[in-house]
Amino acid sequence: MALHSEDRAYRPDALIAEDIDAYLQQHQNKGLLRFITCGSVDDGKSTLIGRLLYDSKMIFEDQLAALEADSARVGTQGREIDFALLVDGLAAEREQGITIDVAYRFFSTERRKFIVADTPGHEQYTRNMVTGASTADLAVILVDARKGMLVQTRRHSFLCQLLGIRHLVLAVNKMDLVGYDQATFDAIVADYRAFAASIGVEEFTAIPLSGFRGDNITAAPSASTPWYAGPSLMQHLETVEVGNDVAQERAFRMPVQWVNRPNLDFRGFAGQIASGVVRAGDAVRIVPSGRTTTIKAIETFDGPLEQAVAGQSVTLTLADEVDCSRGDVIAAAEDPPEAADQFKASIVWMGEEAMIPGRAYWLKLGTQTVSASVAAPRYEIDVNSLEHLAAPTLSLNGIGVAEVTTDRPLVFEPYADSRALGGFILIDKLTNATVAAGLLQNALRRAQNIHWQALDVDRAARAALKGQQPQVLWFTGLSGSGKSTIANMVERKLHAAGRHTFLLDGDNVRHGLNKDLGFSEADRIENIRRVGEVARLMTDAGLIVLTAFISPFRAERELVRSMIPNGSFVEIFVDTPLQVAEARDTKGLYRQAREGKLPNFTGISSPYEAPERPDIRIDTTRSTPEQAAEIIVAQVLGEWSPTL
Repeated sequence: MALHSEDRAYRPDALIAEDIDAYLQQHQNKGLLRFITCGSVDDGKSTLIGRLLYDSKMIFEDQLAALEADSARVGTQGREIDFALLVDGLAAEREQGITIDVAYRFFSTERRKFIVADTPGHEQYTRNMVTGASTADLAVILVDARKGMLVQTRRHSFLCQLLGIRHLVLAVNKMDLVGYDQATFDAIVADYRAFAASIGVEEFTAIPLSGFRGDNITAAPSASTPWYAGPSLMQHLETVEVGNDVAQERAFRMPVQWVNRPNLDFRGFAGQIASGVVRAGDAVRIVPSGRTTTIKAIETFDGPLEQAVAGQSVTLTLADEVDCSRGDVIAAAEDPPEAADQFKASIVWMGEEAMIPGRAYWLKLGTQTVSASVAAPRYEIDVNSLEHLAAPTLSLNGIGVAEVTTDRPLVFEPYADSRALGGFILIDKLTNATVAAGLLQNALRRAQNIHWQALDVDRAARAALKGQQPQVLWFTGLSGSGKSTIANMVERKLHAAGRHTFLLDGDNVRHGLNKDLGFSEADRIENIRRVGEVARLMTDAGLIVLTAFISPFRAERELVRSMIPNGSFVEIFVDTPLQVAEARDTKGLYRQAREGKLPNFTGISSPYEAPERPDIRIDTTRSTPEQAAEIIVAQVLGEWSPTL
């Protein structure tokens, strides 16, 4: 199938079958530049990319014919071809004349290969723009010459700076519609320069162009802008420094993606080198364990290498049998990255539901996945004014700075130094949806200064003294389900059996430890987190801890389970239908909730997420509290073992 040309007969000799190998070899050795186009709605992003594809002769004959037919069908007001249709592939995009999703396109020239992401201009699709920008080396920020700088120009420029894109091109588009007026171009550049300085952008390249007419897009300078002496857009894209060139100058880091063990005679560690250069014989350190060794060999699919550089995917074999697995980082021995569990981070919220401070999310950074919680934001950033605003949470497309805490040390570097070890995503544990993108700024000082103190008398010793298996019996269910009644009976029976116990009741705890918390979703989560920490300390003391809390959210119950040693957390679901619980309502809480006097009341105006696989399920419509207590005590005592 032929590629297009102006006479519709162009077919490069390299595409002839017998020359395919030479053609592929020629392109394989080219450098790759990833870039995005962004800006406000109707600034001409899709048209510009379509023109780049057309002028680089990356459109096949049948594609060109379909494009011409589509252009005639949608009506182009006298235009021969609507280049935007090459990129706006979704039906909704064509119908509305806007870009919704991120469209990725590949093309190449004699000097370089390119992957370009056309990102949406609407504010509501900011999260899509962040996705496209996360891997880009360069951003082309389009401005309509007729309109000048708009809100989205500022928003996208700020996001590009935040996401560490070092190369910015200010493409003043549609110059043909202002008569190629130099004064208009100069005024827009001056406005943008003032704004760029305010967000920390030190330099950018400004180019006047017309996506529709093709002015200053390819190599030939446009006769319509004799006053412009800079490079065309394509010339700039072909010569700008690629990210891996810089990454090779930094210290060696390779996140381990996979332990390659095809047989007993080979054990290698596979991954993509994030930065630096590695050679056989180099001294390396495994982080976070800190163990040191040397590189024995560098293996690839095509055979061993003497050295490998940033961007290459390799398998490293080590001289010593050290503990190393997925998520660890192999780094230069004398200059390793940090590991910490508390951070200051910039966060772009991408979830439809607002962020819930204190809730546990999965945090994925490179090959590492840990459980993490985000505190209430220190501030939210107004990208229009750059003001720091007080905010209790972050909503869709919100950008803020917050503290992130992980359940175990995370190997990292500040995002400004390393995208691979500084950029992360947050994943909702229940839906598996990606809800945020984050950029680590630095570890909090307390993360480095606070360490676990080794104690001579530990959990096992205290449990042995008491002759029991420390456990947390976590009772959950609706208000009025009978949690406290059953938990109280269970404690009484365990006490009579000589067990050492303590009961944490939801109402009692709110008189002291949690008296500062209300009943909002965030406060409920913090309430459970604190109770979980107290329960963990009590099990360390060798006690059997009973808790009676509604604890309506699965994520928080799982968070507490993760705090407690394996096998020591027993989730007891006191299963009572809502109508039965409401009928037992001696305090009148359900009635007040239905009258609107009690907001955020579980089962009425706030959800209850029932356990999917509880360790013990009590059906209170079939069992009395006494029978339920007998069942629970029998299981607790039956599982007791002196082996801890």
